Amino acid sequence: MPFKSIIHDVKGELGSISRKGKSRSLRVVQDRLVCINAFKQSCWANMPYELLRDVLMRIEASEVTWPTRKTVVSCAGVCRNWREIMKEIVKPPEISGKLTFPISLKQPGPRDSLLQCYIKRSCNNQTYYLYLGLYQSSNEDGKFLLAARKCRRPTCTDYIISLNTDDVSKDSNTYIGKLRSNFLGTKFEIYDSQPPNVGAKVTKSCSTRLMNAKQISPRVPTGNYPIAHISYELNVLGSRGPRRMQCIMDAIPTSSSELEGVAPMQTEFLHSNLDTFPSLPFFRSKSTRTKSSQFRPLSSLRDGMLVLKNKAPRWHEQLQCWCLNFNGRVTVASIKNFQLVAFAENVVVKHEKQENVILQFGKVGNDVFTMDYQYPISAFQAFAICLSSFDTKIACE
Repeated sequence: MPFKSIIHDVKGELGSISRKGKSRSLRVVQDRLVCINAFKQSCWANMPYELLRDVLMRIEASEVTWPTRKTVVSCAGVCRNWREIMKEIVKPPEISGKLTFPISLKQPGPRDSLLQCYIKRSCNNQTYYLYLGLYQSSNEDGKFLLAARKCRRPTCTDYIISLNTDDVSKDSNTYIGKLRSNFLGTKFEIYDSQPPNVGAKVTKSCSTRLMNAKQISPRVPTGNYPIAHISYELNVLGSRGPRRMQCIMDAIPTSSSELEGVAPMQTEFLHSNLDTFPSLPFFRSKSTRTKSSQFRPLSSLRDGMLVLKNKAPRWHEQLQCWCLNFNGRVTVASIKNFQLVAFAENVVVKHEKQENVILQFGKVGNDVFTMDYQYPISAFQAFAICLSSFDTKIACE
């Protein structure tokens, strides 16, 4: 049988199983059992390992973009054997330049190009949605990635970030972090729900998550791990001009912005209760214990933290405005628009390196903004940094 026929049969089998498994949320457990029983009765249950791996490799290579790439996710959700094979085959965004599994959102982006995404803002419910840019036009929704909800408090503002568009709360099983600002909106902190690297310390506060205590393993560290600090320069004189911002990435070394630099990378979600979410059945690991192999350690304990600063715009005499080259990705002038580049204090940096934009954010329509990022930051970190631009800044404008 030719490989095209085998791959076609695999996709057909996965499609029939998924159709049997679709039902109401109250029947999730029963439907998953139906899927497992249906797969055990199929001809793919006892396929030789070498042949199965070859088939899955060809499927992964053929489905390179969304929405067809959901076939790769379906393969990873069939059973443990298929999941382990797909975890080996699917490369992280740093190498492949693709976002496949939800854990990809916590991993650094591609090295050689910007990964194009966009953010949609809903002013009615103070919620922000991050999509993977599937189409050139931002009028159509792409692949949903993350959602964030703004929560005002007496002394600060929180942006809760979740994998679930319908349940954006800290009590959700899909909560992955948050952004917190001070009262003036000039300083922000990004928190991760799990440690970004070995030795990361959790912040002790009343906001530390204690939800679903029965479902979370006591050996899995949960809480708020600070991973970045963002500050906006005060505009005490009230002069007109673009904002000036600085991001200190606590978990990323300065050397990561170099050609062969290495940034920490999470390889799996540590929260065992994440497996109960119907859309993410393929993340269950053999152990929920915290292992040093789950993180890529910092290249050196003495290595400084990566500092990102906004690229200075130039004044355009004819247009009478500040301009940045977004290469066509931004079409509407806004004080929120920015580009971030790596910054090294007291170091003479070459012009080419200064032009290497790590994150750019800008407006393209009513409540629609583009977000492009690359190595060494992740989609989660980039999204949180962009959220800080939405917050009201009384002392910076």
